[in-house]
Amino acid sequence: MAYPHKFVEAKWQKFWDEKQVFKSELDPSKPKYYVLDMFPYPSGSGLHVGHPEGYTATDILARYKRTRGFSVLHPMGWDAFGLPAEQHAIQTGTHPAITTAAAIENFRRQLKMLGFSYDWTREISTCEPKYYKWTQWIFKRLYDKGLAYQKEVPVNWCPALKTVLANEEVIDGKSERGGHPVFRQPMKQWMLKITDYAERLIKDLDGLDWPEGTKELQRNWIGKSEGLQYRFPLIAADGKSAGEEIEVFTTRPDTIYGATYLVLAPEHPLVVKITTLAEKAKVAAYVDASSRKSEIARQEQTKEKTGAFTGAYATNPFNQTKIPVWVADYVMMGYGTGAIMAVPAHDVRDSEFAAAFSLRVLEVVKPLPGSAEGDGCFSGEGTSINSGEVTGLPTAEAKNRVIAMAEAAGLGKRTVNYKLRDWLFSRQRYWGEPFPVIHLDDGSKETLPDDLLPVALPDVKSYEPSGTGESPLAGVTEWLFTTDPRTGKKVRRETDTMPGSAGSSWYFLRYCDPNNESEPWSKEAEKYWMPVDLYLGGPEHAVGHLLYSRFWTKVLYDAGLVTHHEPFQRLVHQGMILGEDGEKMSKSRGNVINPDDVVSEYGADTLRLYEMFMGPLDQDKPWSTTAITGTFRFLQRAWRIFMDSPRAEASAETRDFCIVKGETPTEDDLRMTHKTIQKVTEDIEALRFNTAISQMMVFVNHFTKEGRSPRQCLKPFVQLLYPFAPHMAEELWEAIGETALLTYAPWPNFEPKYVVEDKMTIAIQVLGKTRGTVEVLVGTDQAAIEKAAREIPQVSAQLEGKTVKKLIFVQGKIMNFVVG
Repeated sequence: MAYPHKFVEAKWQKFWDEKQVFKSELDPSKPKYYVLDMFPYPSGSGLHVGHPEGYTATDILARYKRTRGFSVLHPMGWDAFGLPAEQHAIQTGTHPAITTAAAIENFRRQLKMLGFSYDWTREISTCEPKYYKWTQWIFKRLYDKGLAYQKEVPVNWCPALKTVLANEEVIDGKSERGGHPVFRQPMKQWMLKITDYAERLIKDLDGLDWPEGTKELQRNWIGKSEGLQYRFPLIAADGKSAGEEIEVFTTRPDTIYGATYLVLAPEHPLVVKITTLAEKAKVAAYVDASSRKSEIARQEQTKEKTGAFTGAYATNPFNQTKIPVWVADYVMMGYGTGAIMAVPAHDVRDSEFAAAFSLRVLEVVKPLPGSAEGDGCFSGEGTSINSGEVTGLPTAEAKNRVIAMAEAAGLGKRTVNYKLRDWLFSRQRYWGEPFPVIHLDDGSKETLPDDLLPVALPDVKSYEPSGTGESPLAGVTEWLFTTDPRTGKKVRRETDTMPGSAGSSWYFLRYCDPNNESEPWSKEAEKYWMPVDLYLGGPEHAVGHLLYSRFWTKVLYDAGLVTHHEPFQRLVHQGMILGEDGEKMSKSRGNVINPDDVVSEYGADTLRLYEMFMGPLDQDKPWSTTAITGTFRFLQRAWRIFMDSPRAEASAETRDFCIVKGETPTEDDLRMTHKTIQKVTEDIEALRFNTAISQMMVFVNHFTKEGRSPRQCLKPFVQLLYPFAPHMAEELWEAIGETALLTYAPWPNFEPKYVVEDKMTIAIQVLGKTRGTVEVLVGTDQAAIEKAAREIPQVSAQLEGKTVKKLIFVQGKIMNFVVG
């Protein structure tokens, strides 16, 4: 009887839905297991076969943990505020909510088609007012703690598109859409003070079970560094102090004697103030040109160094030398002080800049004996030279001495700096969460009371940006102006909206209690379910979503609103499923495989099994339409050790064709069964899903070859198969007469006596070359093994007429005859 996947899968998906089999229950008498996928953005194109890989892995764990007695939380929802829906609205006039709802419907259909055991009663969507009411509520807590503020910051402004663009939307100084010129210009934006949590965000990584590479990415992004913050006095035209100072931060204060020029970022406020009349035009032109470059382009290591001399000079107080002040776009305003002391002998970027503009180079660090000096620019540690009273000191000691001297002179102090910048939290777009903020006549701001939340998005006539830098909300007069609930006066609403990362920074908390209308989550639910025990998603979110979620969780923890200061205890990254051409799947390459087509031909269980069998979960793997047929044939073989009938189509009486009997299994049958239980159990726990499937294939091959179907062996096999191929497993469970829910049937245990090897294979060698093997019982002594070895024809032929000078025996592995 061929496995009728279409009938079986439809039957059990309907059953799971109607019975709400996977509904999560808060049960203090049980241990909990919260397993979560990074929720998807519902694109109009739906899923491709790469998406189910991670979802299948978490579903295996969810189903497995339920059988282990855990109360499992395994939810799904939608990261639904997205730029594509808004772009579609601008082009067609269709409300983004309509486009998004249609995409969600398709995604939900596909996920149910694949049999994932989500608790759909907890489904959320970040674009629904009942959800973003609580996003606005959390923003208020951030604002009340002084962690949300507005500030003039440089943004990517595109006059043609009349909007601010994200860095990734700017390519070579032009908009990705339309190729229009983009300029960097200051604009008032909402910011979140994630920098207040920089140290904790680094320190608390140590306690997390995350890939070390991801933790290192976050450490580098936060970029903690210790050094000296120091002031260089500017020199007036008459050679005296100008009364102004340029403050810099350096991690190598020992090299301060080698600082031969200073560099300001183009946005630095001193640029305009100190530039001389003679250099004013050149500097203005340079600053304007820099405004067209993205931060990413400015930081490229390989780009040609550019800059402009301001005409100003400063004094290096450590050696009283006069040094020029330049402006260059390789210095960023957002890191340190927006100014650097340039030491071209010991910093690659400074060296390249000095070479480009023929600036002085002074070596102040001599490499230690045996150290590589590099190409004329030694950036390592060594011994100070040409450095006044620190000459001769090793780098570490010289650093401390220079800091002490700077502090004694009142010109600097020891400082800890972070590369991390505050989180830009504004969008001048329509499709996002409105801020619960009103602007008063006196220029101050207030947040609206909780009972006036949510501040819902109004309908608009046009989704086009306003052209003034404000969002389309600025054009909805009846929404824009409202009444201050505290004074009764007319006030203006904030027109920026929050970024898409707002709703995703706390959604894992809402899943704990998604239908609570009076609070974002109850204390009881949060305390029971959090933190997430296993979080699975792509590594591309390492320094975005994962960092922001940790930040919000810590803020909520400090406010006494959650009981854990980290959201995700264990993090796993799945590898990418590539197209058959070995490239990333994309429409432009034409290599996308639609899961609907695969499921129609082979079934959902085949797709699930194949994606887990392709290789280790965390590695990239190419799709192969040919290889999936092998997985399909495995399921057919598994079906046939349970069923026997010439009928091609199934009916509700599948059990009528079941051949599983109460026959007594052989010793080999029991060994195969219990080894399979042990192997699959251990592999699921270790996320080695591919090798678990391999063992189940060995099991099926054994019983196919033996022609037996003993219930004592096949019943536990159904339970092992269940997390991987749940539709077939449910049908087989019913067919063998089981009436209890397979979802909660206790996981089988293996008996140790059947998994201990009673035989061992010994390789027999002559002069180190294997001539045969002998299989003996465990514990067989050396003499008996030697006797059996000498009886092997290939061995006896090699020993004939020769003297055995030495016999090397490694218990359980080899016996080697050394002959003369």
